[in-house]
Amino acid sequence: MAPRRPDPRLARLLPALGVILPFALLLSAALAADGRIGAVAVIGAAAASFGAASLLVPRGPLFAFGLGMGLVLYATVFSVLATAQFPQAGEWARVVAFLLPLVAFLGTIWARRAEVVRIAEARSESAELAALPARLRWLVAAAAVGLLCFLLPLNRAEPWVQSLALPAAMGAIGGIVALAFRDVVGLAVDVALLMEEVAARGAHLVVPAAVFVLVYALLVIGFGSAYRIADALSAGPLFAGPHGPLRLSFSDAMHFSIVTLSTVGYGDIQPADDGIRVLASLQVVSGLLLLLFGVAELLRGRNGTRG
Repeated sequence: MAPRRPDPRLARLLPALGVILPFALLLSAALAADGRIGAVAVIGAAAASFGAASLLVPRGPLFAFGLGMGLVLYATVFSVLATAQFPQAGEWARVVAFLLPLVAFLGTIWARRAEVVRIAEARSESAELAALPARLRWLVAAAAVGLLCFLLPLNRAEPWVQSLALPAAMGAIGGIVALAFRDVVGLAVDVALLMEEVAARGAHLVVPAAVFVLVYALLVIGFGSAYRIADALSAGPLFAGPHGPLRLSFSDAMHFSIVTLSTVGYGDIQPADDGIRVLASLQVVSGLLLLLFGVAELLRGRNGTRG
C-alpha cells in the first residue's frame, strides 16, 4: 500500500504560517505581560481558525498570509481599545468581544465559500492597487465605531456597563466585516500578492543589504573602539552619565556608538569633551553618508541593475 501523500495545500500553507506565527506569539507574550491570558488564548484560537479557513480557497498560502497580517493588526487595535476605553470590562466580555468579528467573518466565508473562491481566483496574478481605496471603505465604518467608543466616556462607566458595551461595539464591527466580506477577502489577497512581489525582488537585494549591514556594523565597532580607547587613555572621564562623570566600559562604548550612529540620542551617555564631540559628529556624518549611498545601492539592486 502506497504511503499517503501529504495535502499539498497544507504544505504550501506552512511558509505563510512560519511568517505569521512568530508575530502572533510575540503579540501573545506582550498581552500576557498585561495579564490578558484569556486574550492570548483567543489569539491562538483565531490564528488556527484563519489557517483552517485558508485551506478552503485557492492560493491558500497567500490567503493565510493576508488574513494573518490582518489578525495581528486587529488584535493590536483591539487590545488598545479595550484597555483604554473598557478597562473594567470582565474577562469574559473581552473574550467574547474579540471573537465576535472573527466569528462573523469566518462564518461568512464558510457560508459563501464559493464566492470567496471566485474572488481569490480573480486576483491570482497581481494586486489591484487601483481598486484598493474602494476596498478600504469598510475600515472607515469600523474606525467610526472605534472613534465613537473613544468619544463616549465609557472608561468611567460602571464595570457591568463596560462589560456590555465592549461586546456590543465589537458586534457592530463584526456586522460591518460580514457585510463587506468581499472587500475584506480581496484586501487580504492583495496584501499577500504585494508581499509576494516584494519577496520575488528580494533576491536582488540580498548582496547590497548584506554589505550595508556589514559596513554599519564596522562603523559601530570602529567608532565604539575609538571612544573606549580615548576614554581609557585620558586622565579624566570624557563622558558623563545621569550621575556625573562616567568611565566607559566596552559595552558602554558600543551602546554609545550605535545610539550616535542611528541618531537616536537617548542621552544616558553624553560626550563631555570637545574632541569626543567632534568624533561623534564625524560618526553621525558617516552614518548619513552610509544611509544615502546604501539606499541608492538598494534601489539599484531592486531594479536588477549594476552601477
